[in-house]
Amino acid sequence: MTSFEPHYKAARALFLEQRHGVLSTISKAVSGYPFGSVVPYSVDQSGSPIILISDIAQHTKNIMADGRVSLTILDHSSDDLQANARLTLLAQAFPPIMMKDEIADRYYRYFPDAKDYHKSHDFRFFRLNLEKIRYIGGFGEIHWLKAKAFSNENPFENDEELRVVNHMNEDHQKALRHYLRAFKDVTVGEDSSVTMTGIDAEGFDVRNGARHYRFNFDEPVETGQQAREALVKMARSGSAAS
Repeated sequence: MTSFEPHYKAARALFLEQRHGVLSTISKAVSGYPFGSVVPYSVDQSGSPIILISDIAQHTKNIMADGRVSLTILDHSSDDLQANARLTLLAQAFPPIMMKDEIADRYYRYFPDAKDYHKSHDFRFFRLNLEKIRYIGGFGEIHWLKAKAFSNENPFENDEELRVVNHMNEDHQKALRHYLRAFKDVTVGEDSSVTMTGIDAEGFDVRNGARHYRFNFDEPVETGQQAREALVKMARSGSAAS
């Protein structure tokens, strides 16, 4: 990263913690005007946002005419909107050419209900190739971030990530429930099913019902062994990771 590493780290934490944002496209129906809509997003192996949108949606028609978009992501941790962090990603939207199966597999782990969208309308994936990022961490904390430094590639290829996710979901439900209780103060019954949805260098994601939770590692991991050590450490801990 750059000399602004703390700002990049905070911006990425917000990006990885949230799961939806406001997609702004250039209106085709009302020429020249911005058009905003709310969309879920996942993150692919390259660190880029992935959206799944319907061919009949207005924002899809706008993108097909002009791929320049922005995705605005908000922190909802307090009622003071001006004090909360926010992030605007300026990007070019393109249908992904490579690794379509891996992109779909990861997206559906985060949004399993989306598998049924294709039954009623044609949906397609778009990757948002980042151009520049505007991050506001709070009053007076405003930064332009470079896309290359912001997009931290996931060190785990799809197959390796799946092995970790499946192992945790099949063999370590107790640990997953512990993470929610200890780090998020979420009450989880012993018979509740908790699902790890993904893991990357900076942390991992868990779904409990319809809610998503982000857990950050104390230090970035690069290998499966390092990930295992970080997960074991958190399973033995009763206080939140930084």
